[in-house]
Amino acid sequence: MAILRKDEIRDMDVSEIDTKIEELRQELLKINTTIASGGTPDNPGKIKAIRRTIARMKTIRAEKGVKA
Repeated sequence: MAILRKDEIRDMDVSEIDTKIEELRQELLKINTTIASGGTPDNPGKIKAIRRTIARMKTIRAEKGVKA
């Protein structure tokens, strides 16, 4: 999953943002499960990028006037 930029997120509607957030959460869960089971992630920097993207998407969703 590619990390999305602010402009790309702003072009989405709220339902698209919600689905992308869920996809990113699932990907983050997979990575964290790998770490918890004693493995190492393929790209450790991707964890931070995914977390930031989720936060960015939630912020833009809130700017559009939709409550969590």
